[in-house]
This record gives sequence, structure tokens and C-alpha cells, in this order.
Amino acid sequence: MTTAARQPADNEVSTAARTALRVLTTVLMDDLDALADRLTLMVLRTEPSYAELSVSSPDALRENLKANIERGVQTLGGFIPEGVDPNDTSRETGRKRAREGVPLEAVLHAYRLGGQVIWEGLLSTSRERFRGRYDRELLDASGWGWRVIDAGSAALVDAYRLEESRLRSQELSRRHAFLNALLDGRGKDPTVAQEAATVLGLPTCGPMLCVVAPVDNPSDEPLRSPRDTLATHGLVSSWHVRPSDIVGLVALADRTPADVLDALRPSVCGRVGASPVITTLGKVGEAYTLARTAAKTLREPGVAFLDEHLPEALLVGSPELTGRLAQVAFGELLRLPEHERETLLTTLSAVIDNGCSPTRAAQQLYCHRNTVIYRLQRIESVTGRSVSNARDRLLFTLGLLAVRRPDTDGDRGATTKAR
Repeated sequence: MTTAARQPADNEVSTAARTALRVLTTVLMDDLDALADRLTLMVLRTEPSYAELSVSSPDALRENLKANIERGVQTLGGFIPEGVDPNDTSRETGRKRAREGVPLEAVLHAYRLGGQVIWEGLLSTSRERFRGRYDRELLDASGWGWRVIDAGSAALVDAYRLEESRLRSQELSRRHAFLNALLDGRGKDPTVAQEAATVLGLPTCGPMLCVVAPVDNPSDEPLRSPRDTLATHGLVSSWHVRPSDIVGLVALADRTPADVLDALRPSVCGRVGASPVITTLGKVGEAYTLARTAAKTLREPGVAFLDEHLPEALLVGSPELTGRLAQVAFGELLRLPEHERETLLTTLSAVIDNGCSPTRAAQQLYCHRNTVIYRLQRIESVTGRSVSNARDRLLFTLGLLAVRRPDTDGDRGATTKAR
């Protein structure tokens, strides 16, 4: 820490200029109140942010401006108290204004107005008290004097940005803390829900979606600027990046889930799941689980609304049953050579998708109807099941989802496990 104001070197200002600064600043110390009043009026006229501060604390604003003027005058005169940092008031002003949310541009403008008030005060003192005796010396010292003011300005900026960063980190921690509270189900407490809504910028009730994008490795970016993307559509949302996923809460207002997910799509770069609609923050924990399950139903980047992927969600939600389901549905078919196995599974899928019509399935597969019928017979003989049986057809449908589900757990997939 600096313990005394640095005196200008001989090559910066002359001895006469140093003497002039000492004499004039000594006189100016007796006019601090008048200088502070003048500066306060100038700042309030030119900076609306300071006018708002003055409404809540006019005396505090004036005292802060006066303290900065006093330290600036002491620095120029070279009589900073021993052990005092010449830029201490500048740093404190930077921290204080950052906490108050005053824009940095406004703070710097006010600070430079303070420099202007000091310099004009020195000049008027020379002319009014000493009949212009020190005007020439002030001109000689002007470059150094403004360098002193700029040094204080730089200290102010550094302190402002450090405090702004600290506040941002603190606010982010608060937001994460409240999100975690909601994920833990504590949003059922009305007090917690109200505080969380305030911190996250969301309503306490009303239709909402929970959106989750799993992060499979640190380099993944499954969602890019979702808050800004939704904001362009007038949608309010709160997003949080966590080690395992990105979690968002979106207020629907009068929109449908489809509207919201369509608006979100330009931001989607990975697998994203959306929960059913919830109406209170107390349901966020349940919605998060469902949204994450919805995301796991996807094999490629995209958005999955849980209600539109329920069969797949049932499978990924019960991984221990998936392999068994495939085995029970297809049995020996899974042990056939790969080409034959895939041909039969593709044919079965086409038949089920076309209402069990061999004709329409053949059109989809670009083959003869008799070929489809032959393959169905082969499937029935190998599995012992028939697509004409409703229960077998349901088992086949779920089995197809099981053998072709995304391999999200790092294993080799349901087909391999079922062999």
C-alpha cells in the first residue's frame, strides 16, 4: 500500500509549480464544503443514477463526493497523511457504487467532474486570492495533476470491477442455493418458494416447465444462451449451469409447452428434455427428474417433451428391465446373424407402424408384400409371438424401443446385453 503521495519529479513539473500546488491546495482545504456543494449539484444535474441515490441518501452522496475531493486536493498538494493510501477514497467509491448498481460510466463521469471542480478551484484561488500569481505554474503542473486524477480513476475502476465480480459470484451462489432447494423439494414451503421466486426472477405459481440438458463431458454445450433466446419471444426463464446438467425453469404465461420448446430450439445443441407443466415451485424437484428422463430418451440432439416420449421414458427410467424386456420379446431372434436380425426387426417395426398391414409396410420398405408376409412368419416362428395378438404386439413395440434406445449409461446397448 502507498504510504505517501508521490511528489512530481523535476522532469515532470518545476520547483515553482510544486510550490504553487502546495500553496493553492492549502487554501483549497478550507473551501471543501463549497467545492462539495458545487460538485454535488453538477453530478445530480448530469447523472440520473446519482439523482436516484440522492433521493434515498442525499447526505451520504455529498459526503462521499467531499471525501474524494479532499483526498484529491491532499494528493496534489503532497500532504497525504502518513500511512494513508492516496487512492483509498477512490477505491471505496468504486466498491460502494458497484454495490448500489450505479453504471460504471456514470461513476467515472462523476469522478472526472470532481477533477474538474478541483482544478477550477485551484485556478480561481490563484486568481482571486493571489491575483493570478500562480497561473503559469498551474499550467506547468496541469499534465501531472491530471495524471494523478487518472490514477485515482483507474483505482476506482479496478475496485468497481472487483466488487461487481464478487457481487455477481455471490448472486450466482444464491441462485444456485435456491435452485438446489427447489430440486430438493423445499419449494413446498411457501416462504422458501417466495424467496426463490424473488431471487430467480420467476412467479411463485402459474404454469411452468422444467428443462434439463445433461452434460455428458466438460466440453459439452447442449444449450447456448437459452435465456436470451427465450427472452426474444417474451418468455421469462432462469437457467443454471451445473456439473452434470443445465437446468432451466420457464414461465409459460399464456403459451403452450409446444410454443416454448419451438422458441428454444435455436439454442439446442445436445439432448434436452422438458417436464410436464407444473403450477408451483414446490413441484420443481419432481419436474426435474421427469425432464432429465425425457432427455435420456433421445439418441441425437433435440428436444423431448416427456408427455410425447412416455414409452421411451418408461424404458430409460427402468434400465434394469430393458435388457430383460428385449429378451422376452424377441428371444432367439436376437441371436440370429446381424444382417438377418436387423432385417426382421426393421420389417416388424414397419408392420407395427402401418397398423399391421403387410401391404403398407411393403410400400414403406420398397419390397413385395409376400416378402413382408414371409418375414412375419419367420419372426413368429423364432419368437413364438404374433403381431395379431394385442399383448404380443405391445411387447414387440416396447422391445423395439428397448433394442434401439440410446446407450446413455456407457454400456453396449440393450441388444448386446440381451444376447
